Amino acid sequence: MDVCYVNVKGKKEFFELPEGWDLMAMFEASNPPLLKGLQKAVALALDAPLGVGKIEEIARPWMRVCVLFDDFERQTPVGLVLPELLNRLNRAGIPDGRVIGVCAVGTHRRPSVEALERKIGAEAFERLRGRLFVHDPFSKGNVLVGKTTWGTPVEVSPYVAFSDLVIGIGTCLPHPCAGYSGGHKILMPGACSYRTVFEHHFTWMRNRRARLDLIEGNPFYEEIVEIGKLCGLIFKVDFVLNEKGKVLNIFCGDPLFEQKEAIRYLRSNFSVRVSELADVTIISSYPLEEGVQATKALLVARLCTRPKGHIIWVCPQTDPQSMQSLAKVLRTIEDPDEFHREALKHGVPTGMEGLSVSYVMQLVFFKELVRDYRVIYVTDPEAKEFAYDFGFKVFQTLTDALEHVKKDLDRAKVLVFPSGGIVIPSFGSEEATP
Repeated sequence: MDVCYVNVKGKKEFFELPEGWDLMAMFEASNPPLLKGLQKAVALALDAPLGVGKIEEIARPWMRVCVLFDDFERQTPVGLVLPELLNRLNRAGIPDGRVIGVCAVGTHRRPSVEALERKIGAEAFERLRGRLFVHDPFSKGNVLVGKTTWGTPVEVSPYVAFSDLVIGIGTCLPHPCAGYSGGHKILMPGACSYRTVFEHHFTWMRNRRARLDLIEGNPFYEEIVEIGKLCGLIFKVDFVLNEKGKVLNIFCGDPLFEQKEAIRYLRSNFSVRVSELADVTIISSYPLEEGVQATKALLVARLCTRPKGHIIWVCPQTDPQSMQSLAKVLRTIEDPDEFHREALKHGVPTGMEGLSVSYVMQLVFFKELVRDYRVIYVTDPEAKEFAYDFGFKVFQTLTDALEHVKKDLDRAKVLVFPSGGIVIPSFGSEEATP
């Protein structure tokens, strides 16, 4: 029997495949070297930005500056770079008092003050005291600054709209619809209104080219870039982290240029070749186990599994309240196609107005998954009562899940993704292309 493992909450959980099952591949996480001397590495990156001048060359003493940084669902070490950015703005003649910091939560939950301090570090928190804000996607103060080529109205935070220089700090990761996060994505959806995010996401979310590892010709990605440019994001710092949240590399400069370099780095280190679609895909959500981020592994598994195949999704439950709301609405949905059309026409369904757009998207994706695959959800006991509403089979242990699937399949071709939140599957043949 083949002995495999998945990563759960930072620890390896070992298991044996049933007799008669063929392990095609277990895609263990790449282990590139950690970046050494992080403070020096930050300075070197800021001294040689890609596609744009240095911060101290771009900035002017009269400018009002907005620094966007991502939320607590990502491990970005904002405190590593923000003080250095402030120092460089100071050297350009801009005092700390002309700089504001905005946590670009998009439509996600609002963090506490304590979480903000942990996110940006004590030094930056003190230097920006009284000028730290959390983006509110529902605020009537969000500013309509135009429409995209595709007709999406662009409403953005007033802190962005009325700033002269907008800088972003984030992380570049694989993304199931945008191809990759990073780049302009800190601004859209990070600092846009709920209306803008909803219209964009629900317009493009099921387009065939809106998928993992694709940016060229991907309308989900391309409209994000257009919105970012329209709103004036001209400098971005993106970290690349390993599965434990440690820094592997830093890229900075023009959001388009630096993101493309970050993507090249990710592909060279985290891309895996899938030669054949699996009968059974076993995937952990790690390291993206927080909130809706955890569902990204499911969409990776979908790419790698044959139609009507089995997906075993191993994911601890970190956000039961939001998942309960999701389950409640899922009970009322019969057809994902009709629901998608009606939602885009009439807006967010009743009962989900306070949830992030990413969660609302799962209503469509989960229904598609149930229709097209057999999904088994391995999770904590407290998730059991609402997880059945997803249409998934639910088990508390991976062993029980495997025994259940074995009853259907005496023989199976199997793929295992120990860390499904960061892997980038690529397809080596027409047969394997989803």
